[in-house]
Amino acid sequence: MKKILFLIMTVGVFMTSCEKEKAGGTSTQKIAGEWSVTMDAVKADGSVLYEDIFGIGHFNILTYNTEKNVPTEMWVDDEDNSWGFKAIVNLDYNAATFTTQDYVENFGSDAESTPGAKVKIIDGKVLYGAAITPSGMPADSIIFYVSFDDDDYPAAYGYENYKISGYRYTGFANDDQ
Repeated sequence: MKKILFLIMTVGVFMTSCEKEKAGGTSTQKIAGEWSVTMDAVKADGSVLYEDIFGIGHFNILTYNTEKNVPTEMWVDDEDNSWGFKAIVNLDYNAATFTTQDYVENFGSDAESTPGAKVKIIDGKVLYGAAITPSGMPADSIIFYVSFDDDDYPAAYGYENYKISGYRYTGFANDDQ
């Protein structure tokens, strides 16, 4: 009898210790993610002057929460896939918009190669379900404009800044470009 009681108690303890708590999301979870984007040079009116100006083609960027985990700021990070920028932007989570007020510190590789370099991100927005992936499936869309205080190309070639736009990365081979 003692063996059966011990076995029941052991199984009971084991089963309760195996219960898992559900992990909570971050405060930016609907906007956070990996994005497949392109980078075009645009005029002040937003019209594209040079498509894929640096010949990069599609590349991935990340958006994610800061260590504060608040819905009023997030990171935008190109993972050194284009200019080498990584910056904290102001976020309006409910409106799905983001921006910097002015040039802010660049934590990407450009900052390492050019100490003190700054980045400005304006008119950023996530549009839920507004993109169509290469495989024809709907996905979230992202668009924003970026400029760099150490960039001489806009003045030399007659454009205002860079438009980065694309869709939420799906991970499906048919959507990779």
